Amino acid sequence: MSLKYKGLKEVVGSLIVIDNIHNVKYEELVEIEMSSGEKRMGRVLEASEGKALVQMFEETRGMETKASNVRFLGKTMSLEVSEEMLGRVFDGSGNPIDGHSKPIPEDSVDINGNPINPYCREFPDSFVQTGISAIDGLNTLVRGQKLPIFSAAGLPHSLLAAQIARQSKIAGGKEDKFAIVFGAMGITFEESQFFLNEFKKTGALQRSVLFMNIADDPVIERIILPRLALTMAEYLAFKKGYHVLVILTDMTNYCEALREVSAARKEIPGRRGYPGYLYTDLSTIYERAGLITGKPGSVTQIPILTMPEDDKTHPIPDLTGYITEGQIMLSRNLHQSGIYPPIDVLPSLSRLRDKGIGEGKTRKDHPGLASQLFASYARGVEMRELSVILGESALSKTDLLYLQFARLFEDKFLRQNINENREIEETLNIGWELLSILPKEELKRVKEEDIEKYLKDEIKN
Repeated sequence: MSLKYKGLKEVVGSLIVIDNIHNVKYEELVEIEMSSGEKRMGRVLEASEGKALVQMFEETRGMETKASNVRFLGKTMSLEVSEEMLGRVFDGSGNPIDGHSKPIPEDSVDINGNPINPYCREFPDSFVQTGISAIDGLNTLVRGQKLPIFSAAGLPHSLLAAQIARQSKIAGGKEDKFAIVFGAMGITFEESQFFLNEFKKTGALQRSVLFMNIADDPVIERIILPRLALTMAEYLAFKKGYHVLVILTDMTNYCEALREVSAARKEIPGRRGYPGYLYTDLSTIYERAGLITGKPGSVTQIPILTMPEDDKTHPIPDLTGYITEGQIMLSRNLHQSGIYPPIDVLPSLSRLRDKGIGEGKTRKDHPGLASQLFASYARGVEMRELSVILGESALSKTDLLYLQFARLFEDKFLRQNINENREIEETLNIGWELLSILPKEELKRVKEEDIEKYLKDEIKN
């Protein structure tokens, strides 16, 4: 039985202080009834003896401290989930915003989820194809992995996110059991319309669930939204057997919302004003990816964040890198050169790549080819920098070939049309075509049998 309390002690921004209360729990839902009869929702951020600090989901404008009534609902926030939610669009509180009625729920699940027992985790080892060569070929996404994209202001991470969402598929072609859960936090109205249009016109919406939080929506929704998205993903994966790819953008907006709430609570700030528990908080999101023994589905994560001032040592990318299994780095130089997607493969990394590629997964030659392409491109970039200082005339014939390789690698391997969906076979074949530029004796990371099988005949000698 829930009790109703009369009056608020204090209203500060989106926070409300309530005293003279009993048996209130952390994250318990709160209903505020205003003098006009309007009801607004919030949740308990902090509870102590006789007092509670409440974060409102909606604005506090018009609330009167003495005339408002408070009801603690005795439960934490949950999401009513159903397979019917596929093809639907929701706001940051889980309410439909696509003009259709609320789906009939099959279950109600706490949005905070339950940690996966490490003993029950399966090691990720299955290839997920995104159709983007820089990812599939060199920084492979593996089912059950968490692989973030590190972007910066002005770079086309929204285009890349939409492309990954509509092109991604699992190996084996089980498309009927592959789903996308897309969560957008603090985006502009124009961005939200872009994502909606992209999902609708390509048909990707039918296998997707979208959660949208616009920049002028309540800050607390940005904190709740990724948990709603992951709750939906876990339901589809571990109850319905789907392989779910979760794309979260922009995690920087999520962290900014955490900092804003932390400042309002007058907590002692950590690095650059972010709360000291930022690492722990991010881990409660990222660690919800994975596979569970005995469960047919999986949850794979691609969080996207914009690095403030292009600084990868900033707390948000820095802590994200500690928790996740690699990173995809977008390059401003490549973007300014007109290359899309501007993925800089040299600082990028997928720590689980070698577990998801090779014979029976992608192709037998994939591991060696990826290593050779990476090494050759790294040397080509080095020759490019050297030629700026010394001039191309100071380079040897082999150095000039590496210089040519770097240019063609960016133009043919990295560069793709926004609607170009490359199969993994095509990506690998492009890689071999590029390696044909180099002398055979320079190909030290690929097997002789693969050279004989895949390298162009006219170059083998």
